[in-house]
Amino acid sequence: MNLSDTQLDRYARHIILKEIGGQGQAKLLSAHIALIGAGGIGSPAIQYLAAAGVGRLTLIDDDTVSLSNLQRQTLFATADIDRPKVEAAADAVARLTPDVALTLRQERITTDNAEMLLAGVDVVLDGCDNFTTRLAVADAALKLRIPLVSAAVGQFEGQLATYRGWEIDKPCYRCFVGHDPDRPDVSCADQGVLGALTGVMGSLAALEAIRAITGFGEDSAGKLLLVDALSFRFRTLNLPKDPGCPACAA
Repeated sequence: MNLSDTQLDRYARHIILKEIGGQGQAKLLSAHIALIGAGGIGSPAIQYLAAAGVGRLTLIDDDTVSLSNLQRQTLFATADIDRPKVEAAADAVARLTPDVALTLRQERITTDNAEMLLAGVDVVLDGCDNFTTRLAVADAALKLRIPLVSAAVGQFEGQLATYRGWEIDKPCYRCFVGHDPDRPDVSCADQGVLGALTGVMGSLAALEAIRAITGFGEDSAGKLLLVDALSFRFRTLNLPKDPGCPACAA
């Protein structure tokens, strides 16, 4: 891909990085990333992936903007209340850059439609707020062999990991969480969440999606990042592949 003069200027700070360069930027412009959820994590992730020049973003979210979202979902404004989140997000991306094509899916991703919605994408970034959806997304990404960047927040804590469970030495999401579809979901409406923390985790998730496309730095698959905002601590743990995992052990 040949970058235009405008693109060379717009993405100059990426291109000058030897770990990304013009070739890495061209990969981003040709990439297709699906984002599950346009909320607290999805909001900054959408902004940074669009700004980075990811060529196509598929936004999957069935929700509308509410007043309580605005404490952390900085993609939206007061005027967006009651609008579908994917539509409001599309307007924000359009204001930011002309280089990103958007596919908007105002629907909930489930075990029945996950493979259809994710087919053909290069990376899946999951920032949804319920466990059942996370399992559906993870299973589809594993079956389709799509790298899964999964981020989550709760109160003052966050976690982030990239999964490629089809590889012999890399875990899948179920290696980490097991098989528990009946686990009760605890939302931020029930427990609360520090708004700025969702910005941190969403930005880190965008960074990992960009890493998955361009390959800069060390491979992060098989590692779990834990963020504790109360103690101002970041920790990285190794996630081993579960030899008995029903999803990826075979």
